[in-house]
Amino acid sequence: MKTKYIAMAVMALSAGMVWTGCDDTPDAYEVAGGKPTVKYVRCLSSEVVGSNDEPGTLYTDGQLVTSAYPEAIVCLVGDNLRSVYELYFNDQKAVLNTSYITDNALLVQVPSGIPDLVSNKIFMVTKSKDTVSYDFSVTISAPTITAMDCEYTPAGEASKITGRYMIDDPNVPLTVSFTDASGNNLDAEIKSIADDYTSVTVIVPDGAAEGPVTITSIYGTTVSSFHYADTRGMLFDFDGKTGLGNHGWHNRDITSDETSITGNFVMLGGATLDADAGWNDGNYSFEYWPGNWEDPETFTAPEGRLLTDLVDFSDYSNMSFKFEMYIPSSNPWSAGAMQIIPADISTVSYGSSGAVDLNGTVLGGCNNTYISGGVVPRALYRPWTTTGSFDTADKWITVSIPMNSATFAYGPDGTAATGSLSADSWASLVLFVCGGGVSGTECNPIIKIDNIRAVPNK
Repeated sequence: MKTKYIAMAVMALSAGMVWTGCDDTPDAYEVAGGKPTVKYVRCLSSEVVGSNDEPGTLYTDGQLVTSAYPEAIVCLVGDNLRSVYELYFNDQKAVLNTSYITDNALLVQVPSGIPDLVSNKIFMVTKSKDTVSYDFSVTISAPTITAMDCEYTPAGEASKITGRYMIDDPNVPLTVSFTDASGNNLDAEIKSIADDYTSVTVIVPDGAAEGPVTITSIYGTTVSSFHYADTRGMLFDFDGKTGLGNHGWHNRDITSDETSITGNFVMLGGATLDADAGWNDGNYSFEYWPGNWEDPETFTAPEGRLLTDLVDFSDYSNMSFKFEMYIPSSNPWSAGAMQIIPADISTVSYGSSGAVDLNGTVLGGCNNTYISGGVVPRALYRPWTTTGSFDTADKWITVSIPMNSATFAYGPDGTAATGSLSADSWASLVLFVCGGGVSGTECNPIIKIDNIRAVPNK
């Protein structure tokens, strides 16, 4: 097969495309009679690698293989392959795309499901129900860990951890452990495991301290990239550890109540948002602008420091912006976007426009023109658009937003920003629920936010 044909096939299979021929087409696909034979299998997925592999081990386009991971695209090479009517990897049925089956080649994606009965074979079933097998194993990965619904879930409460391959084998039970104060693993009680093995719900154990979560299955062990009770990259905990809070034109409520997860939080809301979430910075904006009205500006403590002095943003595109959020079911959110807006000191500072810092940089001073303009890129967080309304079911959740150019790419109206970000752009921060290029329904949301941080993705 030509390389171009293989590449097109991989793209189509990856996109989940299923094409069928038309009855009135003379050369429409027809299932052949007889039985198929397979001579060998090639893996067409690029850099297919599992956590069980030795470092640097991977499959590359076209390599002959006797096993593959779920969702890998493989090509069966042999004879009379158009006689294949159904195809199974172990007991998991694959989706056949007749546009990519010829007499001598069959392209197929390995099913994502976990087999109940492992035979280490491919089963090819003809239209007349004859079955031909071929030795081939599906390699199941060690668990993958994507997220924890709330990284600050208190000890004794339930939390869901999402990922894949969270398999509880009768002979090797699934285990989930947190980190204790000494850095040792502390086992958690497992309450439930999703039928498709994509999540596990656990009770956070007493004594759990800041650190990663470890999950072990029969197929291996994985350590989470996120940390439970994470304080890495902390910008605003609102409890005095960083000493930073409101530092702009508005003083949003920084308070605590019976819902608090780690003490104080900042709260946005308390006023009506119209369907288009018109400008209401007095109730829906939290601003931190560095500076102390000095000229030259020194950006010294306790307030007024550059956020870039608290966290290393040199590799920001491989980091995530995180915070905990609580939206009560009594006050759901159904309009506007939370604009997450970083900016450098030449764009905004807490002081007079035209002042300079010790390096001679001309400062932007206090202003909101960069917020309303379309130059400075920002992220637009608007989870309510999926269902029309959003709340966190009277509990705290962790929000995670990649800090890359694809996410921080928008102007205030949802169109593309004309500017770009750099590591210096993270000197300041604004969270403002306004506009965003979406229309919803009038609402009066209460949005509580805590533990604003920037953490590495790995």
